[in-house]
Amino acid sequence: MRLSTVVLPLERWSKSKEKWRRAEELGFSAAYTYDHLSWRRLEDRPWLGAIPTLSAAALATSTIRLGTLVTTPNFRHPVPLAKDLLSLDDLSNGRLTVGVGAGARGSDARVLGNDPWLAQERMDRFVNFVELLDHLLEQPVTSHRGSFYSASDARMLPGTVQQPRPPFFVAAAGKRGLEVVTRFGQGWVTIGRSSNAQESCYDAVSSQLNRLRSALDEADRPLDSIERLLLDGLNDEQPLVSLDAFVDWAGRYQSLGITELVIHWPEPNSLFDFDVATFEKIATEGLAQL
Repeated sequence: MRLSTVVLPLERWSKSKEKWRRAEELGFSAAYTYDHLSWRRLEDRPWLGAIPTLSAAALATSTIRLGTLVTTPNFRHPVPLAKDLLSLDDLSNGRLTVGVGAGARGSDARVLGNDPWLAQERMDRFVNFVELLDHLLEQPVTSHRGSFYSASDARMLPGTVQQPRPPFFVAAAGKRGLEVVTRFGQGWVTIGRSSNAQESCYDAVSSQLNRLRSALDEADRPLDSIERLLLDGLNDEQPLVSLDAFVDWAGRYQSLGITELVIHWPEPNSLFDFDVATFEKIATEGLAQL
């Protein structure tokens, strides 16, 4: 099992860069950031762009993997996004992971002046989005006609450092989303929530993993061909209150089949307002106690 972190883009780079460097020093496997223009729970706080932030982080670090968790079609088009990701993969010397998801009906869904898409259209767009992004990052020149996203002689030279492209980690829980995972994913992402408000995070992840296994079986892919990532902090669990709490939490999800845990970097006056010293102790000692 690996342990990674999410660094929210809440501060100017002069302050934020120390978090990314410290994440590498602490031995985290990867450091991710959200790809939003603002985030509903912190919409009145400063919020900087994911791609420039990751570009700066790529130059400030040398070994830790970096990525979006996640980017969506809400305000992205695959062609310019692919060019940015190609550049990020180059800047990081092949340390980029591309987290993708269908998005939600938050402010990002309205920021370009359109009404939020209905669930069916959102998923249709997501399938087209990932399919085209896959083509763009694997091929030097792409022409593709999709229902929502297309490309005409889109050039992606000199190609990505990672071949055939950087890994896609796909956030999905439903049938169509899991089909995207089995077609394009090298990783699967869950936040441990379901439509059943009474279902615990553990039970939700267990059910989702069972559906993932079934989808992989239908696609004739082994379970070990895909990483299984749980993003903590968006449910009612509290693994960061102490080292013992983290070890208990991590052990349960390791037994369930999760291969990467992602915890949020502490941020004062937010949902992620945890003790920094405890967080660093978890980072350096937590997995060793499993």
